[in-house]
Amino acid sequence: MTLRASAILLASRPQGETGAMARLLTADQGLVAAYVAGGRGRQMRAVMVPGNRVAAEFAWRPGSQLPFARLELEQSRAALMTEPLPAAAIQWVCALTAAVLPERQPYPALAEALDGLLAAIAVAPSARGWVGGLAAFETLLLSELGYGGQAPLPAADWPQQLAMLGILERQLSTYLLAGDRRDVMGARRLLTERLQRIG
Repeated sequence: MTLRASAILLASRPQGETGAMARLLTADQGLVAAYVAGGRGRQMRAVMVPGNRVAAEFAWRPGSQLPFARLELEQSRAALMTEPLPAAAIQWVCALTAAVLPERQPYPALAEALDGLLAAIAVAPSARGWVGGLAAFETLLLSELGYGGQAPLPAADWPQQLAMLGILERQLSTYLLAGDRRDVMGARRLLTERLQRIG
């Protein structure tokens, strides 16, 4: 069986000598873990960056639960990984999404919201242009996974936006990232520290 879909690369880790295990978010299939042959090779280095949108072709072998994936770059966000604040934001939202979503359950609204947030991070001249989108995405994530969450009220100023992120951070660590997943909060703390340096 094969499937083609546009996907957001959330995470990858080495597998074998040159391969990689990737976690990808698609609108129709949800979170899909797949083996990417040559995923750590020179040709794939620019593709295997969290936050990149890729064209994915998944192939399942009979009797196997784990698909093989071929990935082609659709939209690169790799250049943002050299900028500390956008890099921290991308690493956080991708790690969060990869850690908390169950596999193969579609969340089309989350996939669309994540793609929109990543686009905002890429084009906004400063964090003030995307922090509201980050709060909205985290709220949607809590809601989609059954932990309530209402849309955050538009914050009038920067301290209010940071306070809203603080409330969401406590909810995420309590409801979604407890236990073994707690180490993902390190990416959130890094992002929070960088955001607090903005006056």
